[in-house]
Amino acid sequence: MKGHLYLIGFMGVGKSAVSRKLSGALAIPCMDTDSEIEGRTGKRIAEIFETEGEEAFREMETALLRDLTQEDPKVVSCGGGLTLREENRRMMKESGTVCYLMARPETVLSRVQHSNARPLLNGHMELSYIAKLMEERKSRYEHVADLSVATDGKTVEEVAAEIQRKLAH
Repeated sequence: MKGHLYLIGFMGVGKSAVSRKLSGALAIPCMDTDSEIEGRTGKRIAEIFETEGEEAFREMETALLRDLTQEDPKVVSCGGGLTLREENRRMMKESGTVCYLMARPETVLSRVQHSNARPLLNGHMELSYIAKLMEERKSRYEHVADLSVATDGKTVEEVAAEIQRKLAH
């Protein structure tokens, strides 16, 4: 594995939980980009979307990624939209290994349906909307990914172990 290990994918696929498990297994720190932005700004992601807009949030993600490329290796749980910008995809490819975590829309809905911390889903917590948004982002995830792992029906430990096996090959 070179540099950082970026976990990408749609919200609710397990990036945060898997990054914490991999951090321990690989003995390198982990970072959640959304949590880091909340810490830097003192605002919840939903609040940033509401008061400053999605574009301002996407700028914060890019700035964080720029900073991260200068740091020692970490397991990075990326916000679901971090791959939307070409610049972000390029920085991830240049500074690490990118792992795409996938799940079916039904799995995502079951994992996020009781959360109000998903600004893009507020008012749209339905299967058809999630499936549409996932499909819109799929090619960007696939384009940047060095490896992919499906998380449906698997424990965090099973997903982390599968990633480690793929990294070893």
